[in-house]
Amino acid sequence: MSPTPDHPQAPTPHSAQGGAPVPPAPGPGGAEPVRGLEGRAFHLIGAGGAGMSVVAQLLAARGARVSGSDALGGPAFERLAGLGLRVHRGHAAHQVPPEATVVVSTAIRQDNPELATARQRGQEVIHRSQALALAAQGLDFVAVAGAHGKTTTSGMLAQALRAAGQDPSFAIGGTVRALGTGAHLGSGSAFVAEADESDRSFLNYSPRVEIVTNVEPDHLDNYGTTEAFEQAFVDFAHRLRPGGLLVSCAQDPGSLRLARRAAQDGLRVVTFSFHRPQDLPGGTAVGEGHVHLEILQRAAASTRAVLTLSRWDPRGGPQQVAQAPLELAVPADHVALDAAGAWAAGIELGVEPGAMARALGAFGGTGRRFEPRGEADGVLVIDDYAHHPTEIEALLASARQVAQGRGGRILVLFQPHLFSRTRAFADRFARALERAEAVVVTDIYPAREAQADFPGITGRTITGRMSGERARFVPQRLEAARTIADLARPGDLVLTVGAGDVTELGAEILQRLGRGEAGGEPQDGARAAGPGAGSGEQQDR
Repeated sequence: MSPTPDHPQAPTPHSAQGGAPVPPAPGPGGAEPVRGLEGRAFHLIGAGGAGMSVVAQLLAARGARVSGSDALGGPAFERLAGLGLRVHRGHAAHQVPPEATVVVSTAIRQDNPELATARQRGQEVIHRSQALALAAQGLDFVAVAGAHGKTTTSGMLAQALRAAGQDPSFAIGGTVRALGTGAHLGSGSAFVAEADESDRSFLNYSPRVEIVTNVEPDHLDNYGTTEAFEQAFVDFAHRLRPGGLLVSCAQDPGSLRLARRAAQDGLRVVTFSFHRPQDLPGGTAVGEGHVHLEILQRAAASTRAVLTLSRWDPRGGPQQVAQAPLELAVPADHVALDAAGAWAAGIELGVEPGAMARALGAFGGTGRRFEPRGEADGVLVIDDYAHHPTEIEALLASARQVAQGRGGRILVLFQPHLFSRTRAFADRFARALERAEAVVVTDIYPAREAQADFPGITGRTITGRMSGERARFVPQRLEAARTIADLARPGDLVLTVGAGDVTELGAEILQRLGRGEAGGEPQDGARAAGPGAGSGEQQDR
């Protein structure tokens, strides 16, 4: 059977892989043909998505013949056309070359006419992650995984490596603000990518370095049990190239368990956390080293800290081998923790520790991660992608620092993402959101799911679990935006929160605050395409 999104290629775990670190790949790697790819045809459905467009560029640069299509077009799509690739706006069966391997993401619906034609012909269909793994052969692949924190960590790592002179390629699920893009084909040997655990596609990679930010259960509609979810991360660790390095967060119990298991299996492991190495939970050393992050100063728009890398000496305990100051231009402890993981990965890729810390300090955030959308009538509107209870807790902790500095309150417009996630975490969502002074929850963004399969699960499933009168359920999205705007007063911080199209409502809120009544649909984001058109292609999952 050809691998497909429904049947990804099964991983073949490596045996114990201790030993010396992997030497760096020769660079530049991006333009070198790869045996087996030269002349091979690939057709990418949803080619205009940020991550998919980089796969297209990388495949072409390494000798493949590339075509593609996209429902919406956009800057990445136009860039592919400008490079001479045969790309089509819109989906049609006749656009699929019969000899091509067809590449899709999870966002592409099964009734997409191009995908249906390829299956009818018996053409090979592979997931975007599999195509990326093929194209990235010979590069220093860095895969960033975890239930949350992937975009921030991979974005800051890509930006820091670029600042350090490495010009990495990267495919990230959000725009790196300083770079103006979430995808880039570089001339260097490093390739940084988010590794998506939601559909097990992260098991298609064979990285040189893996960063795991946390192993907190999510996507249980796919995995079924917490044990199965955690086992997938063990399998992911075993996808490392021989001699590769797992960088795992010891602040999270799940990723600490992963680190211990991987080290027991003979893999190279470095952990990172707020703990000193001798104070790690469990009281014993893990792997070959540990990064201790010590926060020195917190501010509304910055964080100052010290990073210390220690190696384990069986005779003398932890021995410090590197230390560097970290001055981040963004706030929040969890962002600094992500930087600690990126610092360890950069050192593994050959960047001098002090230079890596300085490069990380220039990181200004990624799109939809605490992203200011504007201010009107003394009210600041921030947009954030948080869609898991832990992410919302971290978001509101950061927001509290900003709100206190302004002398205002925190108001949240939350759009749950997926019926299954809402059902699984309703109690935790309610507890997390109670950290805000006022909350409006709107209808669930269904993505790949259907309301009919989850009777009775709505936004009210969350608000009904919240105490007092701080929360209300307003199903219609525009009315929800107007409701939260009407609750705001000068000094307040209004957050639009969720992984769906709630991001479009910032403009509506600002307009309501600034000029009273606003009408019509918000214009600051594209609406989802219809069935069969690959809705959500730009998200590239």
